[in-house]
Amino acid sequence: MAPKRKILSTMISFDVVYEDGSRSSNRRVPLMALSGLDGDMPARAIIEEQDREIALASGRPRGAIKSLTRAVVRAPARE
Repeated sequence: MAPKRKILSTMISFDVVYEDGSRSSNRRVPLMALSGLDGDMPARAIIEEQDREIALASGRPRGAIKSLTRAVVRAPARE
C-alpha cells in the first residue's frame, strides 16, 4: 500500500460575522499572509479588501467585521 500524501494548502478559510449579524463562511486568505508574528490579524485586512472589491462589483457594501475565526476543516469520510 502506498503512503498517503500530505496535502499542503496554500489558503486558509475563515468564518466572518459582521456587525449586522450576517455571516460569511469559508472566506479564503493566502497562508503566506499569516506566517508572521501577527497571527490571524492580517486576515482581517485581506478580507476587508475582498469586501470592498465585492461591494464595487455588486453595488452593495458590507458592514464592519465583528468577529473572525478560522473555519473548521473536516476530514473526508472514509468508506
